[in-house]
Amino acid sequence: MHALIVVAHHDPQSLTHSLAAQVAEGVVLADPGNSFEIADLSAQAFEPRFGAADFAVHHRETPPPADVAAEQARIDRADALVLVYPVYWWSMPALLKGWIDRVFANGWAFDFSSDAKLVKKLRHLRVHLVGVGGADGGTYERHGYADAMKTQIDHGIFDYCGACVVTSELLLESETQDPTAHLDAARALGRNLFTASQRCSSKGTDLLSMA
Repeated sequence: MHALIVVAHHDPQSLTHSLAAQVAEGVVLADPGNSFEIADLSAQAFEPRFGAADFAVHHRETPPPADVAAEQARIDRADALVLVYPVYWWSMPALLKGWIDRVFANGWAFDFSSDAKLVKKLRHLRVHLVGVGGADGGTYERHGYADAMKTQIDHGIFDYCGACVVTSELLLESETQDPTAHLDAARALGRNLFTASQRCSSKGTDLLSMA
């Protein structure tokens, strides 16, 4: 089994990168026959801005640019997709959001047109989310952030494409507590990556607009 672990942080010494490495370690510990690839979006200088070429792809006027096609091929090779990212302003970093905006394109992640029913093309994909937050759990709970995250990301992005979000974790108090517990949790996620299961339903709600 093969995992694609996507990291969105500029500092290779960050906790975010350390967590991604622990997920990778857990994948191999679970079965030496497993494999992984880490996509470091910052190090590879991925262009996150959704531009005219991407708009043309959405309207099925042109094939995806080379950098987008390469990322789609990475995902196609994976049995599981893991996103590891710091929470910026109660959301994912712009780099990761731009990666999703460009890579999860019409014609590859889904088929959409004004005169045809939406076709979700990533029903085979299993997704795991690891958000790294600085605030404590009480703060997130009081403001309903966990539910908001599931609405925006789990449903708004992945369910739209038919992908199943198997696990969605928030590792909190990242700047004040000993990171050992978070690192252990990331390793455990990696060990269980291909055995975790969850019923997934697609509600078909259209939350995408390129107008």
